[in-house]
Amino acid sequence: MSKIKNIFAREILASGGAPSLEVVVTLESGASGEASVSYGVSAGSKEAFVLLDGDKKRFDGKGMLLAKANVNEKLAPLLQGKEATHQREIDNLMLTADGTENKRTLGANAILGVSMAVARAASNETGMPLYKYLRQAFNISLTAYSLPKPMVVMIEGGQHADNSTDLQEYLVSGLRDDWTAADNVRMEMEIYQKLKGILKHEHFSTNVGNEGAFAPEGIGSNEKPLKLLVQAIELAGYKSGIDAGISLDAAASEFYEKGVYTLATENTKLTSEEMIAKAEGWFGKYPIVTAEDFLSEFDWEHWPKLLAAAGRVKIVADDLTVTNTKLWQKAIDVKAANAILIKLNQAGSVTETVDCCKLAIEHDLTTIPSHRGGGETNDTFLVDLAVAVGSKWIKVGPTRGERVCKYNRLMRIEEELAG
Repeated sequence: MSKIKNIFAREILASGGAPSLEVVVTLESGASGEASVSYGVSAGSKEAFVLLDGDKKRFDGKGMLLAKANVNEKLAPLLQGKEATHQREIDNLMLTADGTENKRTLGANAILGVSMAVARAASNETGMPLYKYLRQAFNISLTAYSLPKPMVVMIEGGQHADNSTDLQEYLVSGLRDDWTAADNVRMEMEIYQKLKGILKHEHFSTNVGNEGAFAPEGIGSNEKPLKLLVQAIELAGYKSGIDAGISLDAAASEFYEKGVYTLATENTKLTSEEMIAKAEGWFGKYPIVTAEDFLSEFDWEHWPKLLAAAGRVKIVADDLTVTNTKLWQKAIDVKAANAILIKLNQAGSVTETVDCCKLAIEHDLTTIPSHRGGGETNDTFLVDLAVAVGSKWIKVGPTRGERVCKYNRLMRIEEELAG
């Protein structure tokens, strides 16, 4: 009775006001599951392909009617009658039907929407929460469940905000393993509110960017947010480096060209060696715990040098590896990073995403499932994924409904596990 009866896709709106895709899968038993697909305005060049309509008269070319049609007219007939609990088989059928390396034929948005909805339908059919179902379905070799700590975007710049910093995100990451998820979430939100007061006091705007974090126009320095975050942590009554640390996402590919990193905010051009030296200086001065994409995705040569210089700081690959097992294996082999950001739509299917996480587990490396900037939805699949694969952190912004629903889901899972 867990065979697929029907698959239906519709075009919906994502957080940036542009369309995304929602897919509903119904089984012969009557159980169903739905999922919606996120995407990012700042994206690695090797991410799975997002199929857009290209019709400039409709959503400025960003419509998803072609992807919707691919689900309803091609993938639905292909998968009708297949066992929903055979997730890997279903995903492989879709990948074979697409026939391209990056899902250019059918679109990763179409394939992923179906993949996620099938997993949800199967978990509902079995009566298991999604995180438990994923762990069983993919034979994830972990025993106890540990909840990820919040990694909260507090200040954003780069492609996510206008006239702010060159670096894309400044985050506060929870560090206390002995606190509940609810306590860690509360701490983060208290720090966020203190940061708002500090920004107001210094006459910066408290408007928010794509991810619900502050986007202080004219901040004038890429280092200034680090000082502000330490101040906010301590003003909220917490200990920086003990209760909470700082995480960075430079998104350096956005300001890298021909071996040069251009920091417009500081009117400076840096070599790769100078970027590494800047990172080292900050690592020694501030309670930084992770640094994501501090070098460009095209600067493979220097990533191992950054990791060697990082000491206690986790070096996180995102644009470098785009939730792709081949690229992640390369990064592991050359010692380019010891943590990976996980984004479902970068991979384009649940199976490929989980396999990337399992590769990290195999090598005792850190996974950090993440939301997307500019095109997030209310879907909370990434939270259940984080719990299923034992992720250390989960990266999500602090405000706006499509962000806070992730933290609310995390706290509900905590209640379930407590019994």
